[in-house]
Amino acid sequence: MNALGPDNAFWIDGEWCAWDSIVDPDEVTHSRLEELEREAELRFRYPRADLTLVPYFNDLLLLAKSYFHDTGRHLNVYGDIGELFGALHYGIKLHRNYAQGSDGKLGNEFVEIKTLSPARNDDQASVRLENRHFSKLLVVRILPDFSVSGRMIDRCDLPRRGGKALRIRWSNMPPSP
Repeated sequence: MNALGPDNAFWIDGEWCAWDSIVDPDEVTHSRLEELEREAELRFRYPRADLTLVPYFNDLLLLAKSYFHDTGRHLNVYGDIGELFGALHYGIKLHRNYAQGSDGKLGNEFVEIKTLSPARNDDQASVRLENRHFSKLLVVRILPDFSVSGRMIDRCDLPRRGGKALRIRWSNMPPSP
């Protein structure tokens, strides 16, 4: 067998893949190639993500948007959308539901995720500080047009305030890289 290279293969996901591994010589089909291209596009868009979460994020966001446009009311799913956004865009490994202290881990650091829904009139998130074990805070904002973005900040960079909770403004948070 010849060495794989640009003359007899294509580069995908960090390795050469021979054309005959995706195309049956007796039955030419593009479905496998399209599947590999979609996967490569998703891997490029979400390099640190578990790609199995992508359809859930997209479907949940579309459901929330469609429901709002059809009924004028909001579903109570924005927290889940925010957590999935964190998992996809930042590579956060989410904890099981209702885990105490934080919502997930990014490397060795615990992350708390707060979501600002399109139903809100302000840009503030309330963060409980007491009995919460996290070193990073991710605030996810879902705008009325259902576009989603996030900003992450280290806990040590949060404003120092007394009390059990802190209100942090989206507009005061530095943009995430």
